[in-house]
Amino acid sequence: MSLLIDKHVDYIKNLFRNPVYLEHWMAEHLKMNALYWGIGALFLMHHEDEFKKEDVVSFIMNCYDANCGGFGSAPRHDAHLLSTLSALQVLKLYDSLDALDKDKREKTIQFIVSLQLDDGSFEGDRFGEVDTRFVYTAIQSLAILETLEPKVVEPAVDFILQCQNFDGSFGIMPGAESHAAQAFTCIATLAICNALDRLPNKETLEWWLSDRQVANGGLNGRPEKLPDVCYSWWVLSCLGILQKLNYVDGEKLVQFIMNSQSDTGGISDRPGNECDVYHTYFGLAGLSLLGKYGLASIDPIYALPTAITKTIKKYPYK
Repeated sequence: MSLLIDKHVDYIKNLFRNPVYLEHWMAEHLKMNALYWGIGALFLMHHEDEFKKEDVVSFIMNCYDANCGGFGSAPRHDAHLLSTLSALQVLKLYDSLDALDKDKREKTIQFIVSLQLDDGSFEGDRFGEVDTRFVYTAIQSLAILETLEPKVVEPAVDFILQCQNFDGSFGIMPGAESHAAQAFTCIATLAICNALDRLPNKETLEWWLSDRQVANGGLNGRPEKLPDVCYSWWVLSCLGILQKLNYVDGEKLVQFIMNSQSDTGGISDRPGNECDVYHTYFGLAGLSLLGKYGLASIDPIYALPTAITKTIKKYPYK
């Protein structure tokens, strides 16, 4: 079975050029994230020039929140850490971080840092939700802006380590149920912070991750759950960071992902379901981690092509 790259490229282009009216407005809170998934997929497929760079950067800058810094999911939306990271990731993809002038850059940094709580965790925005996702998005955003400081990093690492459970994996906060997506946010945060050596129960974690593979080759996020293409990223990226990609059957996973692609373009969560840009990106990301189909190599820590992340300065800065 071949990867239908041309079909996937057309699928992504059509999502942005010909949005269905109702779904388009119902999903406005995900626009910036969807931009990252779609543009990221094009970069993995070596089709990074399908959209004009100037148009993409213009949309992102129209989502800048002048009141507090950071970026909203769409124009006139309040800033949130999730959309801020997606905005910075796409700007980094296009080598356009200079679109942030000094004032916007400093205001964005202050927005991110202001959301850190005393225990090292981060709120996603001013409404106060706390989740290990927001630690990761904050830390990666600051890494892209090359402004990580010990006063932010050290409490963030301490909080992440408190979120590890007896089974070796991680929840959204201390004591919460283990989940593969949270495992990624926590392990990748430790990697960005140069703190993987502080990770306890490493072997238990590695086996918990390998146990996410089910009989049909797909990966799930928790025990007794159905497999889902997105976990081809959330699980596999963790194993990539830990240098244990061989802990799953890569060929069976490839088959599961390929069975989930549509003949008309796009990849779904599992075979036979409706495609979406989220699963398309993370399905391609999983295939990239496995070195398949000539896709651009992806960094398991940053979820960006390695050609891009090699230009990000590593913490601690010297």
